[in-house]
Amino acid sequence: MPDVALQASGLSKQFISGGEPVPVFCGVSLLLKAGESLALMGRSGSGKSTLLNLLCGLERPDEGEIWVGGHRVGAAGDSPKEQPGQWAGLRRQSLGVVFQDANLMPALTLLQNVRLRASLAGQPDGQGPEWLNRLGLAGLEHRYPDQVSGGQRQRAALAMVFAMQPEVILADEPTGSLDRHTADEVADQLFRLRQETGCALVLATHDPELAARCGQRLDLAHPGRQSDCQ
Repeated sequence: MPDVALQASGLSKQFISGGEPVPVFCGVSLLLKAGESLALMGRSGSGKSTLLNLLCGLERPDEGEIWVGGHRVGAAGDSPKEQPGQWAGLRRQSLGVVFQDANLMPALTLLQNVRLRASLAGQPDGQGPEWLNRLGLAGLEHRYPDQVSGGQRQRAALAMVFAMQPEVILADEPTGSLDRHTADEVADQLFRLRQETGCALVLATHDPELAARCGQRLDLAHPGRQSDCQ
C-alpha cells in the first residue's frame, strides 16, 4: 500500500443558482498517508458530501488536483471523456465509498452483496462470511437488505467495503441515520477495522465526538475557508 494514500491540492467547487455562481468551497487541500484518518466537518450545506464526491470522481473540481496512491488521477483541466473509466476502476479497487444510506443491491442477499464487491475488486469472495461475522452479522448472511435493520444494513455496507481491501475509505455520514447506540457500535467497528487493515479514512460528519476519533480534522464551515471565492 503506497505511503501517501490520498492527496488533494487547491480544490474549489461552485454551482450555478439563478444564473449566478455560488461557491461551495475554495482552495481545499489535504494529505493522508496509509492508516491516517481525516474528519470533514461543517454544517449541512458546507460541502462535505461535495468534497467526497470530488475525491471519488463522482464530480469534477473547478480548480485543483487529486492524487490516489501517489498517482495524479483528477484535475480541473483534464478531459471529461478520459476520467470516468479511470475513476470507475479506482472505485472498484482502491476507493471504498460508504454512503449514509447503505448502498446495497436489494435483489442480492447480504453475503451476495459482499461477494460481488470483493469480486469486482479482484479480491477473494470466499471471505464474505468472515467479514459479515466480524461485523456482527453472523446468521444473517442469506437475508436480503429489506429483511434486516438499518444498523445491520450499514454493517453490511462496511463489510462490502472492507472486503475490497481498499487503500482509502470515503464515508459520508455513515452513522447519521442510526440511533446513538447503533451509531456508536458501527463507528467502533469502522475504526477498529480501519486500524487493522491500515487503510486511510476520510469521514464526513457533523458529530464532534465521531470527528474527535480522527487524527486530522478539516472544517469546511470555517469563515476563512471561502474568503477567496469570487
